[in-house]
Amino acid sequence: MEINKLKYIYFLGIGGIGMSAIARWFVANNYNVAGYDKTPTPLTKALEAEGAIIHFDDNIKSIPKEFLQNPNETLVVFTPAIPKDHGEYNWLIANGFTLNKRSQVLGLLTQKLFTIAVAGTHGKTTTSSMVTHILKQAGKNVTAFLGGITQNYGTNFLINDGPDNIICVVEADEFDRSFLTLSPDISIVTSTDADHLDIYGDHNQLLESFQLFIDRLKPNGTAYIQSAQNLKNKTNTLQFSYSLESGDYFAENLRIEDAIFKFDLNYPQGKINKIEMALPGFHNVENAVAAAAVCLQVGVSEQGIVNALASFGGVKRRFEYHIRTKSRVFIDDYAHHPTEIEAFLTSVKALYPGKKLTAVFQPHLFSRTNDFKDDFAKSLELADELLLLDIYPARELPMEGVTSSIIFDKIANPNKRLCSKQNILEIINYKNPELLVTIGAGDIDTLITPIKTLLLGKN
Repeated sequence: MEINKLKYIYFLGIGGIGMSAIARWFVANNYNVAGYDKTPTPLTKALEAEGAIIHFDDNIKSIPKEFLQNPNETLVVFTPAIPKDHGEYNWLIANGFTLNKRSQVLGLLTQKLFTIAVAGTHGKTTTSSMVTHILKQAGKNVTAFLGGITQNYGTNFLINDGPDNIICVVEADEFDRSFLTLSPDISIVTSTDADHLDIYGDHNQLLESFQLFIDRLKPNGTAYIQSAQNLKNKTNTLQFSYSLESGDYFAENLRIEDAIFKFDLNYPQGKINKIEMALPGFHNVENAVAAAAVCLQVGVSEQGIVNALASFGGVKRRFEYHIRTKSRVFIDDYAHHPTEIEAFLTSVKALYPGKKLTAVFQPHLFSRTNDFKDDFAKSLELADELLLLDIYPARELPMEGVTSSIIFDKIANPNKRLCSKQNILEIINYKNPELLVTIGAGDIDTLITPIKTLLLGKN
């Protein structure tokens, strides 16, 4: 299917972070866009304001007639999260419409663009957003499809300025092997830890998919792979390694001064001195090393990288400060895998070594909780005090015997408590924490504003 022969683009699951970015690209490029989602969100409201037609009931009659009357000019984009018994989904298949996953459509959009694709079980959203920000600040013509809302631009999608010399930045998602539709010019792989085992079955299958992703580089492409990852590009393309401490690109003289991470960047052609990160975290320094490496390749100057990293505000729900005063700190993070939690909590403790760290964690998915219960317990022990919420099921049905207790019971730290969303505010009010973090990928974000209001009222 050729993009330029389409008139109508219909989205099943239009409100998701990744799906909404694709929808906005089509709206901005004058296609007719409509879609379904389960509930309204700020993203669906923004799309409606830009011209998309959106409904929230599973009903064929709610789809605009012109979309249904022109199947040869209509592309249906669907998210794998749409249930297989969804009425619209099955009707569109039965009536001969072309259905593509978001990743397939990204593949179509980026085939002719110079593309930087960022993959990894952790770090891909922040790293792809860093790359985008550095390029944008350097005056490059960027379009970007990101997996989170950037603080600098207030969006997960950036549209290019005209058709010439476009650099496309794509967050390459390993979920459901979606990233194997892409053929980038430059690839970054930040991590390949075991995850999504409900999809892959075991870690080896996940690693195989990341290997296939690397092998999809265009001729004369370049891969930047985090040093600890056991991946080797099998195609006739360049490969570089990076990490905090070793590789072709690495950080040197890393320190924290006045709660700011600072470092120098060593790379094959030289060194960039005195980089200061607006975004905290040891893991984010490593992400910055990867982002800088790629941007150096496409012609950004050393000073351009220094300036951009000093002004990169991060991504919504990634090390996001909500209160930052001398007497109280409240940070929220999307971490939902033990490795991510460990990286986040380690960085928070390094930033605030004199403060008691209270963490509120909401596990995400029954299968992930069960697969990594031991690792979750170990990573959460880094908190001085833990408030553990019920599991957020997302796409899953309950699993027998799998509750938050299977993590809770393994945590050696006695300062722990099982909580519900209903009583968490009461508990936080009583404990009055000086350093509080909320962690998780479910609906824990709905607690952020109430918690912030509560804590600010106590200052």
